Amino acid sequence: MGEVIELRAGEFLARVDRTGAGLRALAWRDRDIVWPYGDEGPRAFQGQVLAPWPNRVGEGVYRFAGTEYRLEVNDAATGTAIHGLVHDREWSVEEVSDDAATLRLDFGGAPGFPFPLELVLVYRLGGDGLTLTAEARNTGDTPAPFGLGFHPYLTLGEPLSVLAERGDLTLEVTAGARLPVDDRLLPAGDPVPVEDGRLDFRTPGRQLGDTVLDTAFTSLERDGDGRAWVRVGGPEHRVSVWCDRSFDWLQVFSSDTLGGSDRRAYLAAEPMTCPANALASGTDLIVLPPGGATRHTFGITAEALPRP
Repeated sequence: MGEVIELRAGEFLARVDRTGAGLRALAWRDRDIVWPYGDEGPRAFQGQVLAPWPNRVGEGVYRFAGTEYRLEVNDAATGTAIHGLVHDREWSVEEVSDDAATLRLDFGGAPGFPFPLELVLVYRLGGDGLTLTAEARNTGDTPAPFGLGFHPYLTLGEPLSVLAERGDLTLEVTAGARLPVDDRLLPAGDPVPVEDGRLDFRTPGRQLGDTVLDTAFTSLERDGDGRAWVRVGGPEHRVSVWCDRSFDWLQVFSSDTLGGSDRRAYLAAEPMTCPANALASGTDLIVLPPGGATRHTFGITAEALPRP
């Protein structure tokens, strides 16, 4: 793996990987709040930047501006191209301070995606946690399709399955609809309301229990600052992901398909600008004109919970 940048602010510590600009670690009060990885590299896209598309593209095939493109299928189980093309690239480090780092990637395109982009990520730690801001600019001379996501796995220090069995695990997702999918996890219809259903996690304090999630939520309900949230609570503290209005989707994955001790140990909370198969469907796909840019911000925080 590449160079590791360490950031500190208040009670938070982060490690950022130059390879993929991934989030290697994020700790609060000396405890991990995301699933960390080391020099062996990430598993299951933990901590990765998902660009120029998040999630999946069926058969790796899409059409844009009248031309068909074929991406490498890198998820054999579903026959899809998953999570973009930048997680194994070496990013350049533009600026580093004690609490912030700026990384840049001049992405020249790739087979199946011949659209050059400049990507800039700013990681910043503060007293309220980590904020990550991403900017993408089309450096080519034709319009470019674009989608963005991030893949942190939240942890509370014990496997989430153990906490759930004890009744010590709560989940809140501030979203009013979910996207049905087929057996390849590709969209199978329009979003449906979560209201009063098994996947309605809008009520604070709801137990996760044995609910299995690999679900794209939308119709995001936002606070006064325009933020949508995923909050995972344990007996002593809570870890949360928020995203700004530039993200219309939150993928929540309960890690049930991970192997061994990682199965159902973490909860991925993934802000996404578009859902699965957006390159093919066009759903919420960003189209950048030559020289056009887009900007997106999300964050991760932790807080102690009052004792009962």
